[in-house]
Amino acid sequence: QSQFVETGGGLVQPGGSLRLSCVASGFTLDYRAIGWFRQAPGKEREGVACIGDRGGHTSIADSVKDRLTISRDNAKNTVYLQMNSLKAEDTAVYYCAASGSCAFSISRFDSWGQGTQVTVSS
Repeated sequence: QSQFVETGGGLVQPGGSLRLSCVASGFTLDYRAIGWFRQAPGKEREGVACIGDRGGHTSIADSVKDRLTISRDNAKNTVYLQMNSLKAEDTAVYYCAASGSCAFSISRFDSWGQGTQVTVSS
């Protein structure tokens, strides 16, 4: 079964940092754009960052711009999300998924993992 395994979430105080990892299981990340998404309780899943298949292109949502950085290591089959200056509103389950392009809508992303919980609270 092809899916991602997301790790690195946890409880962090406002202003703190976390680094999430997304490892592909059962398939290679080569030639796939990888997106990070999050879903807070009672809200729809939203995209926060995406990186192109070779890492040359990245896009970050305006709501988290300047605080989140996405990167990838194809040799390790892993994509990372570095989150700094975390706020309470960043609390959500974070997921990664793959697609042919970062320009595609969320419905065209696949291989969703179980997600990792990020809680920002004092």
